Amino acid sequence: MTVADMNRLEQAARVSMGEFQDPEASADPLSPPHHTLLWGVVLAAAATILLIGLFQLT
Repeated sequence: MTVADMNRLEQAARVSMGEFQDPEASADPLSPPHHTLLWGVVLAAAATILLIGLFQLT
């Protein structure tokens, strides 16, 4: 067992006992989730479906 494995096991034990606090957890997130990109994809797909439907009717 390597030192890295032992460190991971120790960290997992601390997390399971509730004694571990990640110093990076208190830091601000790097960037908020980009839900606008998801909405853009959804709107583009809906517009494509509507255009295909209109062309099928004509």
